[in-house]
Amino acid sequence: MEKFTFHLAKFIPYRDKKVCERVRIIKKEDISKHPNPQFKIRIIEEENEFYFEFALDIVKRIKKSLEEGKKLVMILPAGPVPQYKMAAHLINRLRISCKHIHTFNMDEYANEEGKTAPETWPGSFKKSMMENFFSVMDDDLRPPEKQIHFPSDKNIDHYGKIIEDLGGADVCYGGIGWCGHIAFWEAHLGFEFGNDLEAYKRAGPRIVELHPMTIMQNALHSFSGDWSSVPPKAATIGPSQIVGAKDRSFWLDGYLGGGISWQRFIARLVAHGPVNTLVPGSILQTVPGTYTLLGGVAENCEISIR
Repeated sequence: MEKFTFHLAKFIPYRDKKVCERVRIIKKEDISKHPNPQFKIRIIEEENEFYFEFALDIVKRIKKSLEEGKKLVMILPAGPVPQYKMAAHLINRLRISCKHIHTFNMDEYANEEGKTAPETWPGSFKKSMMENFFSVMDDDLRPPEKQIHFPSDKNIDHYGKIIEDLGGADVCYGGIGWCGHIAFWEAHLGFEFGNDLEAYKRAGPRIVELHPMTIMQNALHSFSGDWSSVPPKAATIGPSQIVGAKDRSFWLDGYLGGGISWQRFIARLVAHGPVNTLVPGSILQTVPGTYTLLGGVAENCEISIR
């Protein structure tokens, strides 16, 4: 086979082709092996089981903290959200009070001026969370409205402090974006920090410009492929809130069916590439947490022209 070489497209922040080649060939049977035993990688093959386990993880933490008489501070991602309705139904069926929980959503879309989307906008993460999680809970079990938080242009400068004043997050849930982002903390933000990983980990909430890969990813899974419907900016938490949480639970479900997954490569780069500021999710390797992959995401990376 004749060799064909090329440089990565200029808009891609992380550009080490040797590393990319190394992680690309990690086999499914090897993806769960990691030198940090506290960074636990696992695979759940079936989609229904994946989302049920995600929901169960949420409910177990809520129930445990209730039984211990402790508050529970959770950082939550928005869509896709099958796990939230499942969790809410379990909460209702088991009659678990959520009056002790304080939730903080990771992010919210914003326009070019940095103004965050209103809850009435169909693509709003707040709208999604209220409709698919909080409003599904029975009224007498739902946490007080003042304990349900969403980032906005009005609170972004002190959003991190609100979490800190509660003693920090007990758990941070999340996923991994196509460019390696966590929350909407995008890959290109790493250029601001260079190799200063400690300064990077201290960075907090802000309004950010979305990376082109994020625009396309979100258009794909939430806007019927319509990139003209995806706002250009977002309010987001920073690495500080993620690594500062007492635990992390990340779930990767980027499988489109038919053997196609947009997440196979970035799942490997985040978990097995070097920890660096241009692959935001790579900092998860340095702290305790779980990293759960849907079976279709964990499959081997292959070139398939159809």
